Amino acid sequence: MFGFSGARLALNMSVSLLPLNEQLGMFRFQSLFVIRSLSSSIASNLNKHSFVVSYLVNSCGLTLKSAQSATNNKNISFQSPERLDSVLRFLKEHGFTNSQISKIVGNRPQVLLAHPEKTLLPKFEFLRCIGASRSDISLIFCRNPFLLVRSTERFLIPRYEIIKSFLVSNEKVVLVLKRMGRTFPVNCFSNNLSYLRGVGVPQSLISHLVTDCPSVMCQEVGKFAEGVKKVTNLGFDPSKTAFVDAVRVFYKLSNKTWEHKMKMYRRWGFSEDEIWLIFRKHPICMTISEEKFMRTMDFLVCKMGWQPADVARVPVVYCLSLERRIMPRCSVVRVLLLKGLIKADIRLSSVLIPSEKHFLEMFVIKYQEQVPQLLELFKGKVDLTEPGFGFDDKSGILG
Repeated sequence: MFGFSGARLALNMSVSLLPLNEQLGMFRFQSLFVIRSLSSSIASNLNKHSFVVSYLVNSCGLTLKSAQSATNNKNISFQSPERLDSVLRFLKEHGFTNSQISKIVGNRPQVLLAHPEKTLLPKFEFLRCIGASRSDISLIFCRNPFLLVRSTERFLIPRYEIIKSFLVSNEKVVLVLKRMGRTFPVNCFSNNLSYLRGVGVPQSLISHLVTDCPSVMCQEVGKFAEGVKKVTNLGFDPSKTAFVDAVRVFYKLSNKTWEHKMKMYRRWGFSEDEIWLIFRKHPICMTISEEKFMRTMDFLVCKMGWQPADVARVPVVYCLSLERRIMPRCSVVRVLLLKGLIKADIRLSSVLIPSEKHFLEMFVIKYQEQVPQLLELFKGKVDLTEPGFGFDDKSGILG
């Protein structure tokens, strides 16, 4: 760079001593020289960029748009495919699928610059030592590709140690690592942990929160404290599971999303006080999708005939599988109602809350002589339109 600048300085000084027409000629020469130099540099960079994009698309399975985004936003420079190929080969030999590799490289293309034996292998060996399986390891790095480009000793191990000191079990630590977000600020985690203890949340419930949603504990301390205070002010008991569930819900839902959920409940006639009561009983019900909520309410209210208030008294049902639990059990109840074997005032909680074994004893085995096909109906092997059920597709069969 200095040689080039020095040459230009000397050339400029010499030009100043020449006649005007000769100076103009020399300036044209200088401009052409600079343009050619810049063009050569740009062409070289474009060739390198083209090689990187081509490699990411052809060897790593990225889309053209993803590859261009990765190269534009990341400071990466690949000289030749040999090192890159060795990284891909290493990941495939350790059980990573093509889709997992694409996701990792798309998020952290710097991974391709790592040395497989010196940089990557120690991380894999450490995770194996704490009990992570081959599939666990691929999930951990797919979920957290930044771990592959961070130091094992200075980043991965310290975070393992703080989680292990709290959860004790390596099995739970591995579970947290699989669910952990892209960052894990140790100071925030420790301070938020202390804050929960300070408001009276027992160790068992903190463990539940950390294991179930570790990213909650990694929030900025002030934001985390604000969410916990909101839950406390709503009257949740810190010693109950609903308290930490509510903390998790407030972490996940923005104000805009929360208002959307409120509107979703209002469509079925619930007042704001009733919605808050539902939330206090089972906070997780506010995280279900609008589609699932509407389908569940339509089935239980319009098809079965329970009132919205009946459903609201047992809000956990919003989180139950419609296809695997609600519909099979309600199909059995429908038949028993149509045949007059049970009364129409049956409670929703009696149908959907008991264990499968208890439900079968109360509603299937007990009436097997009168309706032999009940078990097949429950298992989905026959439907209500089969002969012998007397089903006429009435709406609101409980009404």
